[in-house]
Amino acid sequence: MRKEVGILLAVAVVVVVAGVVGASYYRGSVQKAPVAADTSQNLVRPDSATIGPAGAKVTVVEFLDPECESCAAFAPQVKGLLKEFEGRVRFVVRYMPLHKNAKLAAQYTEAAGEQGKYWEFQEKLFAEQGEWGEKHGAGHDHQPTAPVSTLFEKYGKEIGLNPEQLNAAAGNKKYADKADRDLADGRALGVRQTPTFFVNGRKLARLSIQDLRSLINEELNK
Repeated sequence: MRKEVGILLAVAVVVVVAGVVGASYYRGSVQKAPVAADTSQNLVRPDSATIGPAGAKVTVVEFLDPECESCAAFAPQVKGLLKEFEGRVRFVVRYMPLHKNAKLAAQYTEAAGEQGKYWEFQEKLFAEQGEWGEKHGAGHDHQPTAPVSTLFEKYGKEIGLNPEQLNAAAGNKKYADKADRDLADGRALGVRQTPTFFVNGRKLARLSIQDLRSLINEELNK
């Protein structure tokens, strides 16, 4: 009987020791686990195009594709919303070039910015998207009838840009790199389609101007 009790006690000691060691290992492994990176830098970069006061209480970030038909259709509503919240909201544009010609479009938009026509060129691209952009979906087989760069040069002339300067700037590697970086930032944030909006870091769940307005108001009222 004494022998059996001794065996039971020995087993109990082993179990307790194992539990202590296991708990210690668990605590150590948790403490050493990598901490999730702060994604705030993925939302806004120092060279991102912006409208509105830098110190605004609310920052709206849009990841857009210049060749995206939904982005073009939604753009006038966004413009109206910015006017509605003028002076209270900062609007930031990031590129999510998912379509064939989108990266080049982003490069030309940046190049237009060198001549002070960033927003005008972006608006022009949306307005003329049916000419230069590829169409997708059933029954759509449209392809640009001229080299896309030639069309972009034409649009630049139409809004008063120097075409030689525009073409030279668009070929600058820094603008191609910027488009690639924005794409990587968007993917890191879970952006899978365009347009995608973030309001003070909160992702808009449904593409609706009413929902976007409500989210902005919610952040303004905090």
